[in-house]
Amino acid sequence: MRLTRNLTESSGYSVAYVEPGAEGAARLATLGISPTLADEALSDAEVVILALPDAHLGAISEELVPNMATGAMLVTLDPAAAHAGVLAHRDDLAYFVTHPCHPPVFNDETGEAKKDFFGGVLAKQAIVCALMQGSEDDYARGAALAEAMYAPVMRSHRVSVEQMAILEPAMAETVTACCITIIREAMDEAIRRGVPAEAARDFMLGHVNIPLAIVFGEVDSPFSDGAKLIIEHGRRQIFREDWKKVFEPESVRDQVRAIVENRTPA
Repeated sequence: MRLTRNLTESSGYSVAYVEPGAEGAARLATLGISPTLADEALSDAEVVILALPDAHLGAISEELVPNMATGAMLVTLDPAAAHAGVLAHRDDLAYFVTHPCHPPVFNDETGEAKKDFFGGVLAKQAIVCALMQGSEDDYARGAALAEAMYAPVMRSHRVSVEQMAILEPAMAETVTACCITIIREAMDEAIRRGVPAEAARDFMLGHVNIPLAIVFGEVDSPFSDGAKLIIEHGRRQIFREDWKKVFEPESVRDQVRAIVENRTPA
């Protein structure tokens, strides 16, 4: 719906929204939009955006791609299906992949924009874009579309599909989101052991902020000697020595295949 609002407000695009579900149609109705049948939408569409769960992209693309106009562009909002090789293929189409970076932890947002955690509404964000198949002109029109969808955009980075898959799922989800869920579990464990919940939350969120600032160079202050000692102790206790193997090409490929197949990676 964030993309829908942005595209509706963008004067450069005429958009047809294909939504067979009653719940989705009801959400579109709140913006005064009525769904369009797929065949009607595809008849002269220059771009087809698959704003769908990854596990459905392969099957849906098999239905839609044969009916797309020659020279049209298929856009996915995540690299999983593209990197896993499940998208229906035609040589006469362009394929473009884009994903938001989301507003960064360190930003200059104020007011309501400070609460726009996902981006695409008020807070500025960077985006990543990849041309899977097509010409430089195709990349230019895909990147322009991505900036409209994810607005306000402060930077647009060009990467390959393979590099985007390293960013997500490997870096952002397999590692970072996993570690953040463990951080929450650590807070819950402190509470279970008797620390008042409000004190634990205040302490945890403050002690997330400082290490982020130190590690990512936002402040000059280093970790204390005691903190460095305990960080290394924690690393030995919690992480496997070979954890970076999740970035190996065969692992990344298995991760994206697991996502589109809705299974746990090997």
